[in-house]
Amino acid sequence: MDRGIELRERLLGFRPTDVLWGWLGPLLFAVLGGILRFWSLGRPHQLVFDETYYVKQGVSMLDHGVEMQWKGKGEEVDPLFTHGTTAVFKTTEGDMVVHPPVGKWVIAFGEWVFGSTSSFGWRFSVALLGTISILMVGRIARRMFGSSWLGAIAAFLMAFEGHHFVHSRTGLLDIILMFFALAAFGALLVDRDWSRARLARKVAGLPAGGFGTGPWLWWRPWRLVAALCLGLACGTKWSGLYFFAAFGLMTVFWDMGARRAAGARHWWSAGIFKDGVWAGVSMTAVVLATYLASWTGWFLTRTGFNRTWAQDNPGEGVQWLPPALRSLWQYHVQVLQFHDNLTSPHTYQSNPWSWMIQSRPTSFFYEAPTRGMTGCEVDKCSKAITSLGSVSIWWVATAALFVLLYHWALRRDWRAGAILAGFVGGWLPWFFLQHRTIFTFYTISFEPWVVLAVVFVIGLVLGPRGASARRRRVGHLVVGVYLLVVLANFAFYWPLYTAQVIPYDHWRWRMWFPSWV
Repeated sequence: MDRGIELRERLLGFRPTDVLWGWLGPLLFAVLGGILRFWSLGRPHQLVFDETYYVKQGVSMLDHGVEMQWKGKGEEVDPLFTHGTTAVFKTTEGDMVVHPPVGKWVIAFGEWVFGSTSSFGWRFSVALLGTISILMVGRIARRMFGSSWLGAIAAFLMAFEGHHFVHSRTGLLDIILMFFALAAFGALLVDRDWSRARLARKVAGLPAGGFGTGPWLWWRPWRLVAALCLGLACGTKWSGLYFFAAFGLMTVFWDMGARRAAGARHWWSAGIFKDGVWAGVSMTAVVLATYLASWTGWFLTRTGFNRTWAQDNPGEGVQWLPPALRSLWQYHVQVLQFHDNLTSPHTYQSNPWSWMIQSRPTSFFYEAPTRGMTGCEVDKCSKAITSLGSVSIWWVATAALFVLLYHWALRRDWRAGAILAGFVGGWLPWFFLQHRTIFTFYTISFEPWVVLAVVFVIGLVLGPRGASARRRRVGHLVVGVYLLVVLANFAFYWPLYTAQVIPYDHWRWRMWFPSWV
C-alpha cells in the first residue's frame, strides 16, 4: 500500500461511507424536531422568564442600534409591549446590559422578519438555531463515530430532549451560545480530519525511518471558522470564553496525536510550538476581532451605555487605548463587577453539582387557571413551561461521564476526550463561581455533549461491527427500548414544555421530587 494512503487511513481513523445515509437520519429528525419546535411557537403571547430582557432588547437594537433603557419597571412595561406598544424605550439613555450584543441581534432578526409585536417573531431565531443544531449534532456524531446509525440516534436524542426543546421555543441567549459553541466544535472536527490528511500527504515523501517534528501546517481554514464561531459565542455571553479555552487545548492535543501517529519523534514539542503557538495567535486574533465587530452598533452611536465615558472622564481608565475602546473597556469593568456581585437569592437557583441529575429545574412560566377559564374544566388547573431536561437522557449521561473518563484516560479514545472537552467548557467553570446566583438552565450550553456522551455509551452497547449476530441483536434491542423510553419521557412532559392547560393533579404527577416544584 502507498505510504501516503496508509498514513492517511491511520490519521483519519475511519473510512467515509455512503454520504446519503450519513445525512438522511439527522436531516429527518431535524425536520421532525423543527416541526415540533415551530408548532404554536407564539404561544403564550406574553414574555416568558428572561424574555422580558432579551426580546425587548432585540427590538431596541432594531430601533436604536443599541439597548436603550425602557420607560418604567418591567412589570409596567411588559403588558404594554405584549399588547403591541413597542415604543417603550427612552431615546437618550442607553441601558447598562450585562451580556454582549450578538444574541440580541439574533433574536432581533426574527423580530425584523415577522414584526416586533409577533410572539412568533420573538422566538423564531432560537427555534431556527435549535432545529439546525439537531442536524449539526447528528452530523458531528456521524463524523466522530463513523456510523450513520449513531448519527441518526444523536439527532433523535437532541430532537426529543426536553431542555433543548424548551430553550428552542423561548427567546433567551443560552441556546444561541450553545449553537455557536457547537458550530465551533464541528468546525474543529473537520479541521482535525482535514489537517491530518494534509499532514499525511506532506510526510509521505519523508524518510520512512522517522523524522523530528514534521512540516508546518500554516493554513487551517476550518480552525479559523471555529474561531469565528467562538467569537460569536463570546459575543453572546462571556461564558463562551470557557469553550474557547477548552477547545483550544483540545485541538492542540489533537495535533500532538496527529504528529505522533505520523511518526514524528518530537511530537509533543511540535504540537506545542509548531501547532499550538500559531493556533493560539491566529484563533485569538479572530475571536477578538469578531467580538469587537459585534459591538458595531454601540460604536456607531453616542447613546449606548458608557459610549462617551472616555470624553467625560479624561485621564481615567486605560490611557493607551483610543477613546471608544477606553469607554468599552470601562463598560466591561462594570459588567464584570455586576457578574461577580450577583449573589441575591433566587427561588430557582441551583448548584452545579446537581445540574446533571436535573435536581432543580427552572420554571420559566406558571399560571393557575380555575374552572371556567380557557381550557380549564376542573376546579384548579396548571399552565406551565418548565425547563426540565429529559431524565432518560441526563441521568444516563451522568453515568456516561465515568465511562468517558475511563476510555479517555486508560484507553486513549480521542472521542471520549472530545466529548469531555464540551463538559469542561460548559460545566466545569461554574464550580468555581458557586458564590454567584446560578441556574440549572445554564446547562443548555453543553447539552450537545450530554447527547454525545449518551451516544458514546450506545455505541458500546451496540457492540463492534465484528461482534456476533446475537450480540448485535441484543444490543439493538436494548437501544431500541431505550429510545422508546426517551420518546415516552418527552411525550409525558409535553404539557409542561408547551404551556398546556392541564388539571393541577396532572401537573403534580409530573413533579417527581419536591425540588422540582
